[in-house]
Amino acid sequence: MDHDPLRRGFAEFVGTFTLIFIGAGSIMTLDKLLLPATNGSAQASGVYGSLTLVSVALAHGLAIGVMASAVGHISGGHFNPAVTLGFLVTRRLAPSLALVYWSVQLLGATAGALLLRWFYSDSVRAMSNLGSPALGSGISVWQGVVIEGVLTFFLVWVVFATAADPGGAFKSIAGLAIGFTITLDILMGGPLTGAAMNPARAFGPELVSRHWTDAWVWYVGPLVGGAVAALAYEWLYLRPPAPMPVGPPETGVIEPRPGDTAGS
Repeated sequence: MDHDPLRRGFAEFVGTFTLIFIGAGSIMTLDKLLLPATNGSAQASGVYGSLTLVSVALAHGLAIGVMASAVGHISGGHFNPAVTLGFLVTRRLAPSLALVYWSVQLLGATAGALLLRWFYSDSVRAMSNLGSPALGSGISVWQGVVIEGVLTFFLVWVVFATAADPGGAFKSIAGLAIGFTITLDILMGGPLTGAAMNPARAFGPELVSRHWTDAWVWYVGPLVGGAVAALAYEWLYLRPPAPMPVGPPETGVIEPRPGDTAGS
């Protein structure tokens, strides 16, 4: 993996930009297509939105899957401050490099949202606040935090299992597994919280559209869920193995003979 902060940072910028441009852009494109049918009705938009859930889930999943496969060997393919936090708390990423990652992730998300703002009319942008995540009907802020935390736990768990674990059998297809995880998370959580799973995914559209309603949900939930997943996987599966216990017969452990030790 390339250790140059500039090269790694730019790869993270491109990946996060892609997520916003394709992910949030798919929501706005569908809004544009459905605008004549909904006639500006929020209720009608919700009905048609549920019918396009699969399209939005695939757009996000494919965007991350493709970019993680393309530049994962350069930066690790985080594109997500919650994933970067997971690598930081497990000491797999230097704090200085984590700051670079977080900066360029938020910058890439903002750049993607600004470009989308230029492409779409005011009426289309207003339907989803530039694709910003939002709480669904009947979902409280605390329910939203838990949902985002659980969904992000799944995502970071898969990232560690496929991209960080050297013993993982599927490291060569990590991008595909990560993209599928994002897709299945959105299929479940999209109508409930928007299933951002990513503070940068929320930040770019929120900043550009100036829509900050319950914004903390999409920062606290993913960061906590991602950190818990990273620490759990690290502690359970990536710790150095404990040394083999040896001792005299009365302890119940058979001490190896000198010849056995030399031949092992």
